[in-house]
Amino acid sequence: MDCTIIIRAYNEEKHLGRLLEGIRQQTLKDVEVILVDSGSTDSTASIAEAFGAQILNIRPEEFTFGRSLNKGIKEAKGEFIVIASAHVYPVYPDWLETLLRPFQDYSIALTYGKQRAPEFAKYSEQQIFHQWYPNTGKLKQATAFCNNANAAIRKSLWEKNNYDEALTGLEDLAWAKWAKEQGHAIAYVAEAEVIHAHHETPRGVFNRYRREAMAYKKIYPESHFNVYDFLRLTTTNILSDLWHAARERVLWKNITSIFWFRFMQFHGTRLGHRETSLVTPQLRETFYYARERKPKDGVKRDIEPISYDGE
Repeated sequence: MDCTIIIRAYNEEKHLGRLLEGIRQQTLKDVEVILVDSGSTDSTASIAEAFGAQILNIRPEEFTFGRSLNKGIKEAKGEFIVIASAHVYPVYPDWLETLLRPFQDYSIALTYGKQRAPEFAKYSEQQIFHQWYPNTGKLKQATAFCNNANAAIRKSLWEKNNYDEALTGLEDLAWAKWAKEQGHAIAYVAEAEVIHAHHETPRGVFNRYRREAMAYKKIYPESHFNVYDFLRLTTTNILSDLWHAARERVLWKNITSIFWFRFMQFHGTRLGHRETSLVTPQLRETFYYARERKPKDGVKRDIEPISYDGE
């Protein structure tokens, strides 16, 4: 299939090479790769160039997730647009082929694949990935849920509806909602698996869920998240994480992070739902640039995973 991979990046020298090496080892060859860089000061751009990627630049003060994607897709030659975070990498060499296969059904507008966390990820985030990305795919799912860390869309549909550049996040959800309203379908492809690496601090977790809640409120104005929701969800998720960690015999090394992660997740969500102001330059800096970034699935495939250096 004719596809272009769009990668959004900011100071991703630690992870980008692994993603590009994974793309190089795919069964689908000769794909176009475009990296949209939003002001990196490290070797992100030179790493991308070494792998033959096209580099587009967007000024940090102009960056939003939607604007960065629109800039890259506008230059893309492919019929299908694969979107990958700069800090993910594919597990299997048929990742692209598998992610794109559902487009043989002309009703499919968007596909997205499984995400799993690396060993060093916070335990609660590992649990979130298991909850959001099950081991069984679904060709036509009921909801608009998706995630642009590992997704693909039809460029012809993007030309009818670009990504919302005003949102502070969840531009993928807004686009998927539009696609479903137009009668198109969304496919979850569990076999199109990537590892998604985050190195977030408590403040980073708070900022991420705050800006996503702000976007969610704009996409779904009728939504709410009150103090009761905060207390209920914080408590139930902490208890769930503690139970699973104890069952896996990893409780003591994760107990502190479980408490702060879940508190910051839902504290940020609650405050984000209350936001009514525009994104100021200070908020922009906080949301987009104050970041750094095994589970035991028991699922085996009949294809050997990609072998990366150091593994």
